[in-house]
Amino acid sequence: GDCEGHMHSVPPYTLTRLAREWLAEDTPNFDLAGVCVGSKEVEAQLLCKTPNSILAGSPFFTAVFTEVGCTVDWIHQEGAEIDAITLTAVVRGPARCLLLGERPALNCLARASGIATRCSRLQAMATAKGWHGEVAGTRKTTPGFRLVEKYAMLVGSVSMHRQDLSGMVMLKDNHVWASGSITQAVKAARSVSGFSSKIEVECRSAEEGREAAGAGADIVMLDNFQPQELHVAAHALKEEFPTLLIEASGGVTPENLATHLSPHVDIISLGCITQGCPVVDFSLKVQKPVLH
Repeated sequence: GDCEGHMHSVPPYTLTRLAREWLAEDTPNFDLAGVCVGSKEVEAQLLCKTPNSILAGSPFFTAVFTEVGCTVDWIHQEGAEIDAITLTAVVRGPARCLLLGERPALNCLARASGIATRCSRLQAMATAKGWHGEVAGTRKTTPGFRLVEKYAMLVGSVSMHRQDLSGMVMLKDNHVWASGSITQAVKAARSVSGFSSKIEVECRSAEEGREAAGAGADIVMLDNFQPQELHVAAHALKEEFPTLLIEASGGVTPENLATHLSPHVDIISLGCITQGCPVVDFSLKVQKPVLH
């Protein structure tokens, strides 16, 4: 499936670097508890405990355990819908090593699966209404954890939006005020970004949107519009600039997403995809050795 491909979107050295950082954060020097458990080979079951969840983050989970010399066998694959209580994977390795990897690996899986689950539900709501556009994330990600969170959006079938400030020029209100006008800001942006970057301008009115589109912006973001105003402004802009992409953002939640859907809106971005998103509860249970 698609998620098989997503799993290869993160380069192996990036997975290794992140896994090492997370392990070093969790065990910066001595592993004193590890001395007590020793290095005997054990097996642990990964259980999902939240109903109707989308599994995401398995490459990060596996990378953490690979780094400490353990193996992971996945029973469910990335992007699968899993239920509580579901045996999701089996981890094997030396006891102390398995316990070193447990928390960092679970942290990744819990957060990535939570985001993918929310994304999948948002996308399903949009699809059910027959909307042609894209649900998208934002840069409102956890510092240091953006790659995992953007990856989870990919698994949850929503658009990642730009990865960072280098990816696309988005002129927000502060950029515009600092440059003097929308027209000046767009011209300056075009001169440095060249043909390979799109330019998006955050606008607070249809007039600002018209100025941005006239100056050559590729995307106009209608920011913090009430749904009714949004539909009117988007329709007017599309009439005048048929190739313009229109993004709606600000105050969109899972509860009110449906009211923002419009044939004239191409993208709706939601900060709540990564801010305050519930996690999926997973636990790792080491199996008692069978005595012969």
